[in-house]
Amino acid sequence: MSDIILTNARLVLDTEIVRGSLRISQGRIAAVDQGPSAAPGAIDCEGDLVLPGLVELHTDNLERHIEPRPEVHWPHRPAILAHDGEFASVGVTTVFDALRVGSLLSGKTSDRPYARALASEIAKLRTEGALRISHFVHLRAEVSSQTLAEELEEFGPEDRVGLISLMDHTPGQRQFRDLSYLRTYLQKKRSFTDAEFQEHVAHLTSLRAEYGARHERAAVAAAAHLGAVLASHDDTTEAHIEESAARGIRLAEFPTTLEAARACQVHGIKVIMGAPNLIRGGSHSGNVAASELAREGLLDILSSDYVPSSLLTAAFQLADFWGDLPRAVATVTRTPAEAAGLEDRGRIAAGLRADLVRVCRLGGLPVVRSVWSQGRRVG
Repeated sequence: MSDIILTNARLVLDTEIVRGSLRISQGRIAAVDQGPSAAPGAIDCEGDLVLPGLVELHTDNLERHIEPRPEVHWPHRPAILAHDGEFASVGVTTVFDALRVGSLLSGKTSDRPYARALASEIAKLRTEGALRISHFVHLRAEVSSQTLAEELEEFGPEDRVGLISLMDHTPGQRQFRDLSYLRTYLQKKRSFTDAEFQEHVAHLTSLRAEYGARHERAAVAAAAHLGAVLASHDDTTEAHIEESAARGIRLAEFPTTLEAARACQVHGIKVIMGAPNLIRGGSHSGNVAASELAREGLLDILSSDYVPSSLLTAAFQLADFWGDLPRAVATVTRTPAEAAGLEDRGRIAAGLRADLVRVCRLGGLPVVRSVWSQGRRVG
């Protein structure tokens, strides 16, 4: 691979923005220099911003591609490629594909295990060189299920499982403390009747009582076995955070209250919030707004969650809110990379992976102009 030089760029570094150039060699950043480069063939960035490639820790996007509508199942290989290309186009160069483990074998929302097969298909496409960006597996461990422990046992250290999050969607607590939001969601998505909704609530509650403690232990053990970061999810109370801290958790996905976010800061746990929450001005489940946590200095990481393009948009919205672009960019680059234990990316510095995004702003909106993954142009 021949060297690539980007020049006349505004490089977003850890704490500052500098006008300069950088050289890419063998998929790595070989040099970062202030001022323009006169090297033949250098790419003139015309004063655009150059950021580190974005790092996405929690996205449900792949599931949307394999089931674009309820009970409509799409072939996995083209779905994975579409998902991969979509993220490359919006500046994401590292993605943790969230796959559910823990299934319901009965009831109107019954489902079947799929994570093992899908992870294998992602790995095969990676081996074939078909993927544009870097993929890791994020296992969403549903404790209110019937098969979690068995599904976790199917994964090994070779599967690139980088993150396991403890999910507890038992109605009446965490994300769905207010059952009216869950009722509305299920009636719109699954056409639940009132009687079916009550039956669903009772079913999940009984599963939590029967399997919950065992499944929590299984998820914690799996994270240790796989070398994965363990995260909590939808923490609501200080007690939830204390439980997380006791388990060694250092990443909290989408805390639902200011109380929980403040407790995270006390215990040194990074807070990840949804970019759609920030852009929309609030949570679709009625929980704490990401903007409130940003105002309180409690927001560490952004995730696109269910809208891939939201990650970059929200980072620039956060930059305007804080008046600090490098700090905001860190929430989608350096900090998630560090939280996931990835030391070779997330920053613009010599020796790191050449994962880069060229961005301009049009009417305040960030627009991706080019994307490089390990020095290869992918978008």
